[in-house]
Amino acid sequence: MHKILITNDDGITTDGIVRLAKTAQKFGEVVVVAPENQCSAMSHRITLREPIEVWEHDFPVAGVKAYATSGTPADCVRFGLLNIAPEADVVMTGINFGFNSGTDIQYSATVGSALEAASVGTHAIAFSEGMNGCHEVTDAYLEQMMGDLINRKLDYNQVWNVNFPQCKLEEFEGILEERTIARNAFYHDSYAETKLPNGHIRLDMAGEYYEDGAPGTDVHAIITNHISVGIVNNYK
Repeated sequence: MHKILITNDDGITTDGIVRLAKTAQKFGEVVVVAPENQCSAMSHRITLREPIEVWEHDFPVAGVKAYATSGTPADCVRFGLLNIAPEADVVMTGINFGFNSGTDIQYSATVGSALEAASVGTHAIAFSEGMNGCHEVTDAYLEQMMGDLINRKLDYNQVWNVNFPQCKLEEFEGILEERTIARNAFYHDSYAETKLPNGHIRLDMAGEYYEDGAPGTDVHAIITNHISVGIVNNYK
């Protein structure tokens, strides 16, 4: 059996991390170390110039020891592997609320915290799903994907990146592995500018949603109702 450390970037009270921990218990002992608050788009950021607070958290899964922190997801993995569960042999991150595919991967703290584990030689898997509230494919296939990947070791500084489509189960088309990272994302970003009374300009994130991805990529797999499985490299 495995010793599994779990974190996320949406916060320790969110539904995705609870579902991930419940399923992970089927493969071993689970410890959760996750941020108290939303930490999306923090990538691989760690805290250097201020202390991190950590405290026990009443996690809603029996048998799971959990800790909330004031730090980032990458902090949670660092602290978790160094202080809480140094014997952990697997790190799982997610289940993220929103896909982590294409160029969005570089911003993802779900993937970034998995890469923190990989950087110290710990096997890591990142899990993500869509934001439309349909988790039928995730809930039907999470255990299978976890079982398939938990013992499939990768090279140093590589992690598995799994994205579940947000379609109904009857629309699901299967699992596609060896997906490459698309050179685009689901959103074409822009900033809306508002002039403030003090002369400053306020920038609000805007953008348009597009479903477009080259065949063979993670984005294409997701929009064609497949589970996308790929490898992300920390660096080469």
